[in-house]
Amino acid sequence: MSLSSEPFPREGGVLYAEGVPLSVIADAVGTPCYIYSANTIRARYQRLEQAFAGVPHHIHFAMKANSSLSILRLLQEMGAGVDIVSGGELFRAHEAGFGGNDIVFSGVGKTVREIEQALDQRVLLINVESEAELVTIDAVAGARGVVAPIAIRVNPEVTVETPHEYIKTGEKGQKFGIPRDDVERIAALAMALPHVALKGLGMHLGSQIANAEPMREALPRLLDVVTQVRAQGHVIEYLDVGGGLAVPYAPGEPLADVDDYAALIIAATRDWGVQLLLEPGRFIVADAGTLVTRVLYRKHAAGKDFVVTDAGMNDLVRPALYQAYHDIEPVRDTDGAITVDVVGPICESGDFYAKDRVLADVHAGDLLAVRTTGAYGYTMASNYNSRPRPAEVLVEGTRFAVVTERERYEDLVRLERAHLQWRSA
Repeated sequence: MSLSSEPFPREGGVLYAEGVPLSVIADAVGTPCYIYSANTIRARYQRLEQAFAGVPHHIHFAMKANSSLSILRLLQEMGAGVDIVSGGELFRAHEAGFGGNDIVFSGVGKTVREIEQALDQRVLLINVESEAELVTIDAVAGARGVVAPIAIRVNPEVTVETPHEYIKTGEKGQKFGIPRDDVERIAALAMALPHVALKGLGMHLGSQIANAEPMREALPRLLDVVTQVRAQGHVIEYLDVGGGLAVPYAPGEPLADVDDYAALIIAATRDWGVQLLLEPGRFIVADAGTLVTRVLYRKHAAGKDFVVTDAGMNDLVRPALYQAYHDIEPVRDTDGAITVDVVGPICESGDFYAKDRVLADVHAGDLLAVRTTGAYGYTMASNYNSRPRPAEVLVEGTRFAVVTERERYEDLVRLERAHLQWRSA
């Protein structure tokens, strides 16, 4: 078959990942399993690179979206950096080949140990999100005899329209960042502390932002802060504009207008003498992934029809946590249609992927593809109900490889102890 630009094309009534039938992968590795398109990830990264060509910039992939080593390595080979939010992500980034200058360390609750690790790895920037954190970073750096490179994350306090309250991060009252009216004072404190160097300012407005309007409002506020802190004597080299570009989950939804977004940012910042830092996550990997699950049972109860699958909310929690919509397709074309709830095997009423959804008339043994699950899918998976996490598979053209083995029952208890070695207080 000829390869399509669509990551999961349908050919001859069968859903493919690039040039490999999903059924072939499911039969080889079992279900449920996450399947990713390598070339889609590359294309999305290149799309952003092209949009910001001509101005100093660096793309730092938001690892929380998908921290699979194979995907991190793929992006590292293309020249990406990473945005991390934990010591574990720092470890993964190092394992994938990222150097310190490739890494920006974000997050509101960094521990002393994580700060020590960041300094030891010589990360590009540690994003400061509170006065207390700033003082802690200075103390940790002083104990190590180094100067910590920092950026202040500014909360621009703009209203952002997103599909769910939980993915807003740039509005007033959020836990993220320092309120813009307080940044000048925090920057003055940074000037007085001997073991920090303020090199950047940044913001992140939220996720699933479909147009440039929130950025149009927020960017002037961030640039006003740049003027204020430069007046104090700080040399601001980096301006981090975050990520959050929207991807379509339901048929007909638009992809974020990358060109409009980039043009706005470039026009506003071109003469400010800064390197732009971008933190896309979902935009690069979301629709490059699909979760393949097998139908276990059809069930009719109290006037409703259910399709019960072998994937549950422990494998993909977004529908339960965010009431998120994911398109669901049969891997093989099936005649007829039914209105059903698609549910998993977890002992929770919240264990569902779709409610009252018109779906192909599938039966036990059929495969379903839960689409747009490359971001916040496996990375948020758990062992709830003592279920092993699924396999992850990367497809490139007509070949595929298991990049994360399916967990075994033995893995569930590997770190636990049934026979205790008691210690005295």
